[in-house]
Amino acid sequence: MNRDIYRYEFSRDIPLQKVEESLALSVLTAESLHGRAQVRLDASFSMDKEKRVCIVDAGTEVGCHIARIFTGYLTQEFGEGAFSVRRLNKESVTKSPELEVPVHEE
Repeated sequence: MNRDIYRYEFSRDIPLQKVEESLALSVLTAESLHGRAQVRLDASFSMDKEKRVCIVDAGTEVGCHIARIFTGYLTQEFGEGAFSVRRLNKESVTKSPELEVPVHEE
């Protein structure tokens, strides 16, 4: 099964603490839309500070909303040039270890 994965990469001048706060706020916003239990069941994301990468699994409606909200917050906070985002599918992530950041359910 192919599932959409969004891989965000951040420039060196972006404070990762602020990125993590934006991700947490995105999850909280998704909880307002879907309820805490549904987010707990369907959300999957991960931050790798060393690689300056965040992965959001958007294979569910909840995950898709988190990715959209997160992208909006990042754009508002840092501008479009401060990060890049690529859509992958789960197959390409597992076949390319250099793209993989373990996705942990939160």
